[in-house]
Amino acid sequence: MFRYKAPDATSVLLAGDFTHWQQRPIPMKRGADGVWQTTVALPPGTHHYRFIVDSEWRDDPECTLRVPNPFGGENCVRKIFIE
Repeated sequence: MFRYKAPDATSVLLAGDFTHWQQRPIPMKRGADGVWQTTVALPPGTHHYRFIVDSEWRDDPECTLRVPNPFGGENCVRKIFIE
């Protein structure tokens, strides 16, 4: 599950290597508490992602693992392990 708190946003998209970034971002749904969320089934491995909030790239403030990206910013990283 991916979550992003943006009570004043009109649109939040999840983009990552698993969506081919901007080619197929995943629209997130806003909850009554202003937290946008979506659930994505990801295969085991390391996945890079960011949010697009009202057409602006944003980091996941809850993500502690980040790597530099080629645009001078950082990608958030989520690791999926086999259970």
